[in-house]
Amino acid sequence: MAKRVLLPLPDRDFDVTEVAVPWRLLTRAGHEVVFATEHGGAPPACDPLLLTGVLFGKLGAEPEPKAFYAELEGDPAFRAPLAWGALAPADFDALVLAGGHAPGMRQYLGSAALQAKVAAFAELGRPLAAICHGVLLAARARAPESGRSALHARRTTCLPKWMERSAWAMTAWKLGRYYRTYDAYVEDEVKAALASPSQFARGPFDLSRGTLADDAPAFVVEDGAYVSARWPGDAYAFARALLARL
Repeated sequence: MAKRVLLPLPDRDFDVTEVAVPWRLLTRAGHEVVFATEHGGAPPACDPLLLTGVLFGKLGAEPEPKAFYAELEGDPAFRAPLAWGALAPADFDALVLAGGHAPGMRQYLGSAALQAKVAAFAELGRPLAAICHGVLLAARARAPESGRSALHARRTTCLPKWMERSAWAMTAWKLGRYYRTYDAYVEDEVKAALASPSQFARGPFDLSRGTLADDAPAFVVEDGAYVSARWPGDAYAFARALLARL
């Protein structure tokens, strides 16, 4: 049976791979992906440097996810997203929280209104999947009564500190804080939201990327209905883990 999957986004700067790969695998499996932005109505835009190459044509998305993104731009649901404020979490069977690190992501990661929607969805116990900086949004989503994060009792991963720090160190001379969305590292804030730091799984020190044909290099943490992953290289395995829950 086809499921309805919500994928909220900022107006700009989301990660190409972390959005286009789940969208492609979910829709190929017959599921409906519904997009939402802060105000709705107009199509959002990915981080453009991930299409052209972040530095000297390198560090961008791989050709296959870029091809998926080109298809995604023609999807009517992507071209006419809902507004965050109009979302009723119970209307969706699953929620995907994608990442991205460029400045436009702060609109999405820092939205109290969107955090409230994520917290309400998490209370339903339905499949919730977060990747890279998307895990930060889940960590910031707190239940109104307890004040606890949606990830308080979960095992999780996210963008590890060593990846975030390495990318920033390599590019700061040219791009400044492009790879540092906030002063705090993603890993540090996510771990602080957990009941215990032992619930965090950093994953291997490996930059091999999974593909549609082979996602063996990927690292995904699964905890009941919740799935998390670290970075774009995990996107295929991440999407497949969500599909298994649908």
